[in-house]
Amino acid sequence: MKRLLAVTIAALALTGSAGADVFKVVPSVAPTAPASLPGAELPNAPGSISFPAVLLQRPAFVETRTYDQLFTLWQRDGTLYGVPWQVLAAINKIESNFGTNMGPSSAGAIGWMQFMPSTWERWGLDADGDGIANPWSPEDAIAAAARYLAASGGGSDISRAVFSYNHAQWYVDEVLQLAQSFGTGGLDATFNADPLQASFAQNTQAVADAKEQLGRAEKTLRALSRRGNALNRHAASASLLSDRFELDRRAVRFGVRVEAARARVAELLAALTKARQELAFAHDRALAASFSQLSAGSTAAPAYSGQYVFPVGGGPSLVSVSHRHHDYPSADIAAPEGSPLYALADATVVDSWSSPSGRCGIGMTIDTADGQEWTYCHLSYLEPAVTPGAQLAAGTQVGLVGMTGHTTGPHLHLQLDPATSYPQLQPWFQSFAGVAFSWQDAGPTDSGGSTGHAPVFAVVPTTQTEDSSGPVVLFTR
Repeated sequence: MKRLLAVTIAALALTGSAGADVFKVVPSVAPTAPASLPGAELPNAPGSISFPAVLLQRPAFVETRTYDQLFTLWQRDGTLYGVPWQVLAAINKIESNFGTNMGPSSAGAIGWMQFMPSTWERWGLDADGDGIANPWSPEDAIAAAARYLAASGGGSDISRAVFSYNHAQWYVDEVLQLAQSFGTGGLDATFNADPLQASFAQNTQAVADAKEQLGRAEKTLRALSRRGNALNRHAASASLLSDRFELDRRAVRFGVRVEAARARVAELLAALTKARQELAFAHDRALAASFSQLSAGSTAAPAYSGQYVFPVGGGPSLVSVSHRHHDYPSADIAAPEGSPLYALADATVVDSWSSPSGRCGIGMTIDTADGQEWTYCHLSYLEPAVTPGAQLAAGTQVGLVGMTGHTTGPHLHLQLDPATSYPQLQPWFQSFAGVAFSWQDAGPTDSGGSTGHAPVFAVVPTTQTEDSSGPVVLFTR
């Protein structure tokens, strides 16, 4: 690593906050591509690159690269096309997590740098000399991204160029912030960083805090309003004029407190709205960037078995569940925060709540086509389309794993309503063992209990408190 850093191809000045003037390229060679690679002045002519239709889908074998190998590509292509290598590295991280999740995305983006096929046909290239412009090749994709940024003005205004890559200001900000960390010595840390995990946790907590403050302020306003109304009634009923004047003065003074409380509620309501928007933006970053925070080799796609889908994406290396750990039937399915959640079967939404409520936090209740009713809890985000009465097909994404409500770690709390049996004991659930999740314990006993390792989730006594309002789910972690 030290040798690679010493032999720097491009000298970059990184000062100030992320913006158009943060990255200034001082190339050691002319900032145009050599004759072997196309320039950035014009896109490809129609049909001028070999881009077989089979490459629209993920190949059975995809190439991997070490950090040192990627570092060489970022620097080489950044220099060739006159754009900061740190920006290439940041886009590579955000778009495919350095090749660990290359799509196709829900929008159809593919490969190491998540190009749309139509954009790839215009700007894709063959950088490794195998005769094919392959978005699944890191050599081809990173060079094409550098070319596209250069064509978008990356040599003079990198912020505008990144905006052309993805038309969203939050995307520009996130790319340049991550690029800044590459440029200030945090290379290994950034390579292994997970930029969304902290975002989900912080935004989710911000929504919960804002909702709690608003609830307290609304309670205060209701109490003051009742007292103010009582004072007004008392003044109106006073028989002596002098008493009425005095009571009117008291009511007016008290009205000032009521108006201040009302203004406070309005302020906190605005803060809650903003917090919810920022949480939605955090969710959009995960979708639009087309990458998952799951580790290499995992899949967040829904796993099917007959008419059922396992409700949590990520695979058995990341998703796990115990046979039995609650004092009543339910399943706590542990998974990284931000993992996708799916409708486990064709279903109708009975109820949903997109703000944390009671022990369940953010969640929903659905009726499945087989006549069972299920509740999901602790989500960090609920899809806006999941509303009472909505029809969900099996495998429809309904939200993201979180830790809202009464929980100290990310997982999906899944239970039947009424909670008459453990979900883990149903044949469809068990059919996903080793495929979509792994067991946390050694295995079930004849009675459905667990043996071997201690359960991951401990059972503690519960008491009925005021914060159990809303959808009541009697469980703890």
